[in-house]
Amino acid sequence: MRISRVATLAAVAALSLSVAACGGDSDGGSGTAPESKSFAAGTTMEKLNKAGKITIGTKFDQPGFGLKGLDNKPAGFDVEIAKIIAEELGIPESGVSYVETPSAVREEVLEQGKADIVVATYTINDKRKERIDFAGPYYVAGQHIMVRADDSSITGPDSFKAGGKKVCSVQGSTPATNIEKYLADKVSQLVVFDVYQKCVDALASKQVDAVTTDNVILTGFIAKNEGKYKLAGEKFTEEPYGIGVKKGDTAFRDFINDTLEKIYTDGRYATAWKDTAGKFDSAVPTGPAINRY
Repeated sequence: MRISRVATLAAVAALSLSVAACGGDSDGGSGTAPESKSFAAGTTMEKLNKAGKITIGTKFDQPGFGLKGLDNKPAGFDVEIAKIIAEELGIPESGVSYVETPSAVREEVLEQGKADIVVATYTINDKRKERIDFAGPYYVAGQHIMVRADDSSITGPDSFKAGGKKVCSVQGSTPATNIEKYLADKVSQLVVFDVYQKCVDALASKQVDAVTTDNVILTGFIAKNEGKYKLAGEKFTEEPYGIGVKKGDTAFRDFINDTLEKIYTDGRYATAWKDTAGKFDSAVPTGPAINRY
């Protein structure tokens, strides 16, 4: 009896080890759990890693960069870059959540702790750096103008100097500020909304004559509305996109900068582009030099 009982226990133990080896992954057997990570005590990286969760602020209305889909989740280049950062933190995709972050509230979202990072076509500039810090840039866009496909009267920003024509952009955005210098009358010519989709709707209904923002955002809208819109003229600014973090969190900013430099060369940056914005612009961008200010 004693020998039989020992043999039975050994068999049970062997079976348990076999099951663990064959599929007892912590992620439910998918085999996609991030590798274990270790970070310095007290850092934001350690806090997020231990929690297994991260909240990302991004846009929900921009095809190619951040557009909310039928699955109720945003998708695009910004979203993929954010997912890579989460992966480098050892956070599974199930631990990633998103909060819609229109241009006007990006600093506020970080300051109030509503998001851990903001990846939202977020142009780096000195005014914003007074309130938050930036990692990056990870992409350099340029401001452009979109008009209805049958409109040849607007050929660039100078077309607004004579007055009369209305242009739409988003409140709190760099493009809204940039276009002002080309307007004869800011009050009557500049229309601002909280999100770009409302500008596109206003252009379709002829309430405005043009929409201005970064080229990659506009090409996304053009692709989404085939035959309805076109770009007018050429880009007239450079807009370096950065990843927003809380002011003073240098260690976290350095970690994100290191991650960006790594993915420029390991193929993940190119894959993220090809799977998202690359559907509108097949030329994979070169990752810009990181500004470690």
